[in-house]
Amino acid sequence: MLPKGFLFDFDGVVVDSFESHNSAWSSAFKTLFNKEIPAFPKSHAGKSPMVISEYFCGTIDKKTQTEALYLLKDKHLDTHFITPKLLPGVHEFTRFLSSKNIPYGIASNATKQFLKNSIYHLNLNFPAVFGVQDYEKPKPAPEAYMSLANALNIPVTHYKDVWVFEDSLTGTTAAKLAGMVPIGILTQYSEKELKEAGSKLCFPTLLEAFNYINNL
Repeated sequence: MLPKGFLFDFDGVVVDSFESHNSAWSSAFKTLFNKEIPAFPKSHAGKSPMVISEYFCGTIDKKTQTEALYLLKDKHLDTHFITPKLLPGVHEFTRFLSSKNIPYGIASNATKQFLKNSIYHLNLNFPAVFGVQDYEKPKPAPEAYMSLANALNIPVTHYKDVWVFEDSLTGTTAAKLAGMVPIGILTQYSEKELKEAGSKLCFPTLLEAFNYINNL
């Protein structure tokens, strides 16, 4: 039987957005501190922008500027928008789910404006899209996926049959804490790392996951 719902992270699952985010962080950091930004740590993949901002500010002993950097990065992300690269299988998956009337949507730790811009430019079809401003507690807390499931009218009793596609340990933890089924996408971490975090299955991209689902 097919799962009763499919929830998707955005960055690293639906799109490759590294250039988009890295460019905005770099320009905001340079504007605020007149310094080059340190390399982005893999350990922070999937974390909320405020947590990432705190990390970058901490590297130069400027944690008091965390909110200022976060706000400026979000502004640069919008005003100097770089369309992220669509990853394989997205359109095939969403068309399939629409045809089967299976609920699906996005819950991301990215900001809502970035999600809105990206979905518009890439012509994506997701009936519900949640960003970091929609939660009191972003991932790795389970609120993101529980809020999205509620918006899609997925009852709590179905959570154990809801698949959540995630590429980060942060998001995988969120899905697991929500009582859902984490499915790993191998754009950030290895299959071993994601399965140790709780992923039940792993696929290189959504295209391979779609082919698997399509054959159930």
